[in-house]
Amino acid sequence: MQQTVNSLRAYLLGWKAYFGLSQAPRVWQELDEWIRHRLRAIQLKLWKRGTTIYRELRALCASEKNARKVAGSSRSWWRNSSMELNRVLNMAWFDSLGLPRLS
Repeated sequence: MQQTVNSLRAYLLGWKAYFGLSQAPRVWQELDEWIRHRLRAIQLKLWKRGTTIYRELRALCASEKNARKVAGSSRSWWRNSSMELNRVLNMAWFDSLGLPRLS
């Protein structure tokens, strides 16, 4: 995930610098939300199996209920990345990876 964020970082900073003068803050916010949603789905794909998802979520201090819920439906990456996983892989987690905020 760190490699993905590092390669994406250059593009995001470039977009922000180039389009930064635009008067469309809602567009930036929606793009920022979508990028983080997509990165959460990619992280679930990287963890692959339900047992790995459960173990990694518990290591990230997720509640047992949330970890079971996400791990139980481990093949629906896009849906899971917008629900329970949003509480664990939050803005602070992305900040620690070095992903710049667009909004």
